[in-house]
Amino acid sequence: MIYPLCDHLSSSTWTPWKMQNLDSLQMFKVDLRRQQISQIVEEVQRVVHHLTTEISLQDLRFQAVPYSDTYNGNIKVLAPSQFLVTVPVKGLVGYREAREQRWRYYTLRGTRLPCPLQDPEGLRQWLEAEQFMKSQWQWHEADVNIEGDIVPAKVLQVFRKLVENAIGTCHLSGKVSMLTQLSAVWVAVETSTCQVELELVPTVEIPTVWPEKARWPPCLKRWPSRQRVECIKSFGFALLACSNYHWQQSFLQAEQVLLDQLDEDGGCRRKCFQALRQMKEDVWCPGKRPVVTSHHLQTVLFWTCEKYPHPKDWQVFSKAFLRLVRKLHKCVSQHFLKHYFVRKSNLLQHASSGELDTVAQKLALFLKNPQIGLP
Repeated sequence: MIYPLCDHLSSSTWTPWKMQNLDSLQMFKVDLRRQQISQIVEEVQRVVHHLTTEISLQDLRFQAVPYSDTYNGNIKVLAPSQFLVTVPVKGLVGYREAREQRWRYYTLRGTRLPCPLQDPEGLRQWLEAEQFMKSQWQWHEADVNIEGDIVPAKVLQVFRKLVENAIGTCHLSGKVSMLTQLSAVWVAVETSTCQVELELVPTVEIPTVWPEKARWPPCLKRWPSRQRVECIKSFGFALLACSNYHWQQSFLQAEQVLLDQLDEDGGCRRKCFQALRQMKEDVWCPGKRPVVTSHHLQTVLFWTCEKYPHPKDWQVFSKAFLRLVRKLHKCVSQHFLKHYFVRKSNLLQHASSGELDTVAQKLALFLKNPQIGLP
């Protein structure tokens, strides 16, 4: 069944009865999704804990992902069948920013290049073993290290073999299978309801340190508060092994803190985000590996919260929801969405232009005649 979000983009025709009706119906669908995802996450994290425990026994550089009865910060749901799993590494303590710039002339096989490698941009950076006050000798070995750099592609190569071996050792061959990718480590997991795909990413966790690239906030803003900013920065960041030469900065814990404390003033930000995610998954951008993920929607929400910081901006669901949709449409149409913390990074830079244009068309049609599809 299709329910109109509003008769026009004006809030004047939005009656309390329509608002209450839509809220209850939409939240029913959101609650159903939450129950389904919770069940899948429960099964996934048991598999991940089993696999990474075995991996940690085989190679001390990798840490087991803990099992949690509540929220598991190592498992990020990007879509109902696409998860990001960060696997912490061990033996690297006391991170500090690199002060000296140097050229790199090596290939992944260690041979010499005539011209230097491209320097990292946006969220990416080099990582040297010497940037840590304490580092286990294994991180200086040639299987992961070239000329002092800890190289993500080398780490992934070691990690991939460990995952393959662990699947067999843990007798999970009927439930877990490796997926062929260029560089990342992906596995498919059969759950009781569906098959999900996990990207397993070795991660260097760097608590209490805020990176120089994340010049946030650029100036005093009303949202979040100055106290909240300091709290968020205290969680630090992480470096993900996602590419060949450069590590990718990640702020999953800081982002989760922002999400957890969205509506302390009694607003409807969370409801709007949940409805936006539901529509994205059902109508605008469904599929196993969607071009627009929950992380993109989350970033759209953060930017909108910053632009509209007052509680009064988040009292009427219909107006606030349409505001988010318009922001999402603008970003997708322009193929440009700034990372919330590292603002020189475009989160849609490497996304398929054709897929983004398709989503933009669907969003444009929705904005012409706002409707929410409900069960």
